[in-house]
Amino acid sequence: MSTMNNILRRTFLFVALAAVAAAALPQAVLAAQENNVVNGYAVHGYDVVAYFSEGKPVSGKDDFTAQHGGVTYRFASAANRDAFAADPARYAPQYGGFCAFGTAMGRKFDGDPTAWAIVDGKLYLNLNKDVQAKWKENVPGFIKGAENNWPLIRHVADAELEASPPAGVTLGAQ
Repeated sequence: MSTMNNILRRTFLFVALAAVAAAALPQAVLAAQENNVVNGYAVHGYDVVAYFSEGKPVSGKDDFTAQHGGVTYRFASAANRDAFAADPARYAPQYGGFCAFGTAMGRKFDGDPTAWAIVDGKLYLNLNKDVQAKWKENVPGFIKGAENNWPLIRHVADAELEASPPAGVTLGAQ
């Protein structure tokens, strides 16, 4: 009887572990689609709090990390990490750290941590400084376009967006 109990326990444990792994996998895939993760970190490993406190991009350190939205953020100091942990929505970049101009165009382009702006207390990244210059020609319009598009594209991989954009996606400033 104890052999049968051991087999049942092992079978139950295997099924339970498989169920937990299966449930976690879609969440990890969604986090990767909703957030721009480069080399394992959001915002290329830059400290998102430093944009607000120092007014410039600062590389984070592996010693100071925090999880939010299924991704890892790095920080230059424990104080910045703690500030982020207390209010991640205040510091996290818009559109999962993807390019704000690209989001307005219905796409998910990389967000360059050196092509950034804070507008109305929110952090926006762009693909590069040339794209950012175009974005700055009509910041309110591009934000409006991106705000329209983000709910439609946030769960969709960029390759799918390129092949077949969802209905309702607008292109550019609105």
